[in-house]
Amino acid sequence: MADGKLVIAPPPGSAAERGRGTAGTAVEGATSNAAAGSAPTTASRSPSPASRGGSVDFDVHAVRAQFPILSRQVNGKPLVYLDSAASAQKPRAVIDALTAAMEGSYANVHRGLHTLANETTEAFEAARETVARYLNATSADQIVWTRGGTEAINLVAAGVGQSLQPGDEILVSQMEHHSNIVPWHMLRERHGAVLKWIPVKDDGTLDMEAYAELLGPKTRVVAVTHMSNVLGTLNPVADIVRLAHAAGARVLVDGCQGAVHADPDVQAMGCDWYVLTGHKLFGPTAIGALYGTAEALESLPPYQGGGEMIQSVSEDRVTYAKPPQRFEAGTPPILEAIGLGAALTWYSTYDRAAVQAHEAALLERVRERLSGLNWLTEIGTAPGKGAIFTFTVDGAHAHDIAQIMDRYGVAVRAGLHCAEPLATRFGLTSSTRASFALYNTVEDADAFAAALIKAREFFV
Repeated sequence: MADGKLVIAPPPGSAAERGRGTAGTAVEGATSNAAAGSAPTTASRSPSPASRGGSVDFDVHAVRAQFPILSRQVNGKPLVYLDSAASAQKPRAVIDALTAAMEGSYANVHRGLHTLANETTEAFEAARETVARYLNATSADQIVWTRGGTEAINLVAAGVGQSLQPGDEILVSQMEHHSNIVPWHMLRERHGAVLKWIPVKDDGTLDMEAYAELLGPKTRVVAVTHMSNVLGTLNPVADIVRLAHAAGARVLVDGCQGAVHADPDVQAMGCDWYVLTGHKLFGPTAIGALYGTAEALESLPPYQGGGEMIQSVSEDRVTYAKPPQRFEAGTPPILEAIGLGAALTWYSTYDRAAVQAHEAALLERVRERLSGLNWLTEIGTAPGKGAIFTFTVDGAHAHDIAQIMDRYGVAVRAGLHCAEPLATRFGLTSSTRASFALYNTVEDADAFAAALIKAREFFV
């Protein structure tokens, strides 16, 4: 902040300058794999916005030092935070950006003619530009601010629903989060849409042959995750989109996990809509973004009514603004958007391939430490999966395992992970999940393995 003005620097590099970076060094004892966080097939991978223009070196301890919360203890033990798939921790850069916005340059955005309004509007719209660059969108006008990934999906579903006819089909995969299931169920209930389910194979990969057979003349939307929050599976999104478009259907991609751990290049994917959420991307809660092609956004009617989303209002008529303003009724999440912009600016300084290799190496470290344990079952073993280790322990409930591990300072998640159809597919009533991020270390992986073995001892 200079002279009271909030300055949010753009991420390094521009859309035209992006070129894939070189993978950094993976953690000790692991095999380097520059494509570790990408989808299984070459055709489905997209260029890495974060690696383009980012740092070649990756120092996990330097990264970790930027997260104040990671220095605390839990139950007398160093915190081992392995719940990033639910919500990631926040670096100092984000904390400082939010403080600076509130302390030195805050007002409502747009239309204000005073200095604070202009400064805040500049920072708010700069954050929109940052999201566009991060996703490799062609224009910031393709980015709609929402209050999270869930609202972004609901926005699309509500708009699509207004043109659906009874019998129109929506394809959803069995591995979806409830946020990418329930809005489509609501269209089934209210508009007579038919939900069809893309099956998941035993290893956690999507059954692409079955998917191709499900597509038909009545398919209107395919809703699929970029990366499963339970299995870690990275789906071949470009292939999914290609087949759907050939059948005349549009594709919505849930990128709430994939935007963090994979390569969220929307041009390479070719998807119609892509959603992300800020709190998993090291940013604040209550902020997300919807990307859409110009055509896909124009096809949607307004989601909510109020200020900002109109062109004009009279007693007998109303005309609506063009996207993205059409979908941003009322005062937006200003501070949260600025915080997300700061998070992506910070995250984009790291080489994407190096981060992916680091996270993949942590997953392999855990697998090595736990190999040969006949009481442990990993759920999801897809090739090239993201760094999520979901498991069950024979004779122990997932909640009990998670609570006991917390005694050792290890934070994991337990339950159905907002993915009940997937749990049903694998015959589970619950499971435990450890999810890794760029700030986790070899010591974290080892502490997790040790705590899990100790937790299991309570039940034998």
